[in-house]
Amino acid sequence: MTSHVLPAAKVEHFTLANGLDVIVIPDHRAPVVTHMVWYRNGAADDPPGKSGIAHFLEHLMFKGTKKHPKGEFSEFVSEVGGQENAFTGNDFTAYFQQIAKQHLKACMAFEADRMTGLTLTDDIVAPERDVVLEERRMHCDADPGAQLSEAVQATLFTHHPYGIPVIGWGHEIEGLRREDALAYYKRFYTPENAILVVAGDVEPEEARALAKETYGKIKPRGAKPERVRPMEPPTVASRLVTVADDKVEQPGWQRHYLAPSARTAKEGEAEALEVLGHLLGGGQTSVLYRTLVMEEKLAVSAWAYYHGTALDQSRFIVNMTPAPGVTLEALDKAFDRALAKFLDEGVDSGALERAKTRLVADATYARDSQSDLARWYGSSLAIGQTLRDVEEWPGRIEAVTPEAVIEAARRWLDHKPAVTGYLLPLESEAA
Repeated sequence: MTSHVLPAAKVEHFTLANGLDVIVIPDHRAPVVTHMVWYRNGAADDPPGKSGIAHFLEHLMFKGTKKHPKGEFSEFVSEVGGQENAFTGNDFTAYFQQIAKQHLKACMAFEADRMTGLTLTDDIVAPERDVVLEERRMHCDADPGAQLSEAVQATLFTHHPYGIPVIGWGHEIEGLRREDALAYYKRFYTPENAILVVAGDVEPEEARALAKETYGKIKPRGAKPERVRPMEPPTVASRLVTVADDKVEQPGWQRHYLAPSARTAKEGEAEALEVLGHLLGGGQTSVLYRTLVMEEKLAVSAWAYYHGTALDQSRFIVNMTPAPGVTLEALDKAFDRALAKFLDEGVDSGALERAKTRLVADATYARDSQSDLARWYGSSLAIGQTLRDVEEWPGRIEAVTPEAVIEAARRWLDHKPAVTGYLLPLESEAA
């Protein structure tokens, strides 16, 4: 079952004496290396009342250290023709560079220095906070679609911090201070809490020696920080969230269901949900597209997605755009009918095989991208999965049965605890 699992080369995993996990993914097709550091903390680890601090600190990590002033690391990456970036999710924060292999040691030295040597002054923190607030205003507050997504998420997760946007709430970002950033940095930015992923033209022993020489010098802080989060209570309440705005040109419909993540699911359940997402809304041959777009012509787009990469309970999302003249209430009923028919008729064996083949093919194609591969391993380990979980995933997808897909759909796509979102032009609000 696992003959074509990821990746072709042997992936090495070892841990330095200070607790840093290291993953090496050899790929010798080009003299290029992707160097990533993942921290096992994200927006869901923000302290109460300090939402946005994980993302804010990601910005501040580019502001220089005692050893390397602001801009020096980025200038180095640019000068050697490399690329760099960083991103914050609910469960992790990651920093990466893609560079020619001879610059790997230099990047490791820069990143290791940044793990402990960050220097922050109020003169640095205040303007960067304004940058984040402007980012929030542009991408969230001014976009009705983003407002709806935030409202749906906050309604689905009433108790768990996944209900808080990664960027944070505006009024809480305004209150973030230098002391908050430093306290968060000291808690989470430690070797025990980090995962180094090196993918590319490097041998495991060479990567081990370089990691020891750079990251290995960092003193451990002790035990990994614990991530204790409030869990979502059971609910039978079906909820509707509506955003109406004069900026909306195209109405939209979405439904979010609570579902287990790859980490919290029972054996085989996450893979069944993955296949279910593809069968229901994974392209133009999917059930929803065929039924509601092609046959009934009630929608112009339809997709479904299972978000499996999460530390805690996650979600299954369905999203549709109505055809002109079709109300969101009509689309709502049409979706319920299409889902009921799917559950009643069961899974077409040909469609199931095509869905599994496509998912496994996508995983196989990920081997062709160093950064995709590094992200796959990094994000999986950051939520507590193992190398084996990543490598056996294609085989587990192939093992999904029609019965498992229907069972997952009946168990998790229950209308009662779901949240439905309507996006409407302002004049339609009363319609």
